[in-house]
Amino acid sequence: MLTDVHRLGLEVKDLDAARAFYEDRLGFVADAEPESGSRVAYRVGAPGRGGSSAAGAGPTRFVLRRPTDTPRGGVHTHYAFATTTHAYKRWWQRLADLDPVEVSFGATDSLYVYDPAGHCVEIGGFDHGRADADDPGARTGDPDPDAAPALSGLFEVVLEVTDLPAAEARYRRLGFEVVDRGAKRRRVRLSGPVDLELWEPQLGIADARGGLHVDLAFITDDPATAVEAGAPWPGDVESVSGGRRVVDGDGHVLTFLRAGDDGGRVGDGG
Repeated sequence: MLTDVHRLGLEVKDLDAARAFYEDRLGFVADAEPESGSRVAYRVGAPGRGGSSAAGAGPTRFVLRRPTDTPRGGVHTHYAFATTTHAYKRWWQRLADLDPVEVSFGATDSLYVYDPAGHCVEIGGFDHGRADADDPGARTGDPDPDAAPALSGLFEVVLEVTDLPAAEARYRRLGFEVVDRGAKRRRVRLSGPVDLELWEPQLGIADARGGLHVDLAFITDDPATAVEAGAPWPGDVESVSGGRRVVDGDGHVLTFLRAGDDGGRVGDGG
């Protein structure tokens, strides 16, 4: 039903400070200058990857917004980017002065740092079977070894919810599948075009919190069918360029956008 994640929007109060972090520390390149000083967008990940979680979905439109309109963007959102195993080591070195928290999950390792707006950024090292070919720093003779290593895509977003069973049921109707449940913490992990973690209010690894009113946009063959599958919604369905927008029971803003005829991405619908 949902074939890819198109956008993650974050709310920031100080756009200049946020841009400095994402552009100087993570190496993001802005699509264009901010609109009236209230928004800037980036594309993260390589085209044509598709798939979910460990496979790395990309490119994802990553938007920073001052809260002047709807969708505002998520507050204190915890989300995760995938990188290769070689690039992960370079990320750790690059961000070491930010005192990252590092956690091993067996086959993979992740580091956690905070941006200036309080969003928890996770970078996970996965071996995607591409021999680190996407990481310029892995190639001998790279002219700029200090450049930011590659990120292959967004693989996880954490949403705070008040009613875990109800939220789980809604996202399962949208095609997500449960892959893990918390034994000691009130959380559910679901797999789809991006992995979603649904948390009741709590602190997770690195004292991260689930995001509030998170802005997520998905690509789908039929936005109307996606809206129907996730219903009932607490408010009205809004028509946007290329699709439909709704707000779930926890205030998260979900936009369902049609894929382009060439399989590409349409406009962000707001």
